[in-house]
Amino acid sequence: MENPYNRKRDFKVALKLPTKSKINAALASFSKRERIVFSLLVVVLFVSALLLLNNINRHFMVSVPMHGGSISEGIIGTPRFVNPVLANSPADQDLVSLIYSGLMRKNSDGELIPDLAEKYTVSDDGLTYTFTLKNNIYFHDGKPVTVDDIIYTINTVKDSVIKSPHKANWDGVTVLKIDEKTVEFNLKKPYASFLENTTLGIMPSYLWGGSPIELNSENTNPIGSGPYMITNVSKQASGIINYYELTSFKKFALGTPYIDTLGLHFYSNEDDMVKALQNKEVDQISSVTPANAEILKNDGYKIESAILPRVFGLFFNQNANRIFIDKTVVNAIDQAIDKDKLVHEVLSGYGVTIDEPIPPNMVEYQSLNSENGTSRADILQSVQQSLADDGWVKNADGILEKSAQPTKVVKTKKGKTSTVAVGKKTTTLLEFSISTSDAPELTKAASLIQQDLAAVGMKVDIKTFQIGSLNQDVIRPRQYDALLFGEIINNESDLFAFWHSSQRKDPGLNVAMYTNANVDKILEDAFVTIDKASRVKKYIQFENEIKKDMPAVFLYTPDFVYVVSKNLSGLSMNHITFPSDRFVDVYSWYTEKYNVWKVFTH
Repeated sequence: MENPYNRKRDFKVALKLPTKSKINAALASFSKRERIVFSLLVVVLFVSALLLLNNINRHFMVSVPMHGGSISEGIIGTPRFVNPVLANSPADQDLVSLIYSGLMRKNSDGELIPDLAEKYTVSDDGLTYTFTLKNNIYFHDGKPVTVDDIIYTINTVKDSVIKSPHKANWDGVTVLKIDEKTVEFNLKKPYASFLENTTLGIMPSYLWGGSPIELNSENTNPIGSGPYMITNVSKQASGIINYYELTSFKKFALGTPYIDTLGLHFYSNEDDMVKALQNKEVDQISSVTPANAEILKNDGYKIESAILPRVFGLFFNQNANRIFIDKTVVNAIDQAIDKDKLVHEVLSGYGVTIDEPIPPNMVEYQSLNSENGTSRADILQSVQQSLADDGWVKNADGILEKSAQPTKVVKTKKGKTSTVAVGKKTTTLLEFSISTSDAPELTKAASLIQQDLAAVGMKVDIKTFQIGSLNQDVIRPRQYDALLFGEIINNESDLFAFWHSSQRKDPGLNVAMYTNANVDKILEDAFVTIDKASRVKKYIQFENEIKKDMPAVFLYTPDFVYVVSKNLSGLSMNHITFPSDRFVDVYSWYTEKYNVWKVFTH
């Protein structure tokens, strides 16, 4: 019988590695060809092992933002009133977004999150909002943010002498100091969008209280509590600011921003700004026109875009031209206009077509539109047929016209009634004018609309005006047939200003001079409805009423176009209301990163 001990010993011997001398002897026995093959196999094994280890490492590693780096950006305009109360130009609004903080702040998803506030409560009746401040919140000069600063800022906005663009948002609101950490806002009636008002930047009262706000030197050298603070200013010989250097504020309430330095360069026009980008004077530029965006995209620049809450359309004045009372005509105008062509040729694809008065980025209110795949030829044939059925025929000039014979009802000798013709037959031409701004995009859109409507027999004249003249001489006195115009819908409560009958006359913004008692009631109720689900239902009712009455033809919503550095990460533009909203999450942007194993990120 075999001894088990001997078998175990033989196994150990078999596992014993060969000695160095045996390895050398084996290698020495190789032919030249065998040595080359063996060497190649060793190299392949070594490289394969490295690649395998690298893939395993990458599988378990993630990129993590790192503090550091810089970004320079070109902006059109000149800073003048860099304060939350008066800021109205894009340049001022951009700086306010970077330098100041409010009680609340929008995040990249469009949701409101606490900024300087630790928490807030809303009374059951929606009339009282109470905010508690965070501990250890500071302005850029190291002084604490207090309830007194909040009260000063709000009262300054409400001052009728100052004429702040935010005044209407705060009319009827009183602000009270409860204690050193608590502030209370009391409303006269519920206001669904009030919480958005509290994103207003808070100003340090100790720097602004001593002189008129318009003359204060802090307008161009401001101090706030936002993610970035000004550390350097460059001016031209004339005193005009052409550069700001901003550095990250380490005591920012939502955490120190990742990017250390932001350089903001200011230009008088878009052409100069684009040249600065091409000459590498700046890394990125904003508010670029679609034409320039296409050029830069083809040159390899990184383009980001987001839908803006802007509604462009044709708004009809039935008082100036009674032809718009005819729903068949208005529907024909809506169908005949090639909206896809407008987006493609006017906006270079940076936009979307619309059929509703509510912008498409307010997704809660949008019904799903199914594509029916109908060709343009079929659509135009349907339009022409509907007009023909309504009595419109083309005259010798190819313009649609409709004849009508005045009639009256008379009684016969037998006591019956009959309709008889009276007076002269009248003929109405299907013609009207479109008034708009002389901005290149709008004049091009008007020309394309004119061509589309001419194809079905409508005669359209185009009247263009400089923006000042358009506002003063055309819009304010309501002197137009149809107005090609864009509405800015910051939030759903703005729909009141554009569609409530009380806003038909200047300074109201109801440029269609639309009147509908049901719509008035819906808008009034929605304005004070705090519950979101209930409010959404009301705005859907509003939209259905507008579609039924057709006081306007809605055309398109443009995109905000942003040319960004290829090194930039963390940018999100899901919900842009104003161009300055691109900075709402600037503290999350980063250009520097390092790789770590996933386990160390938790």
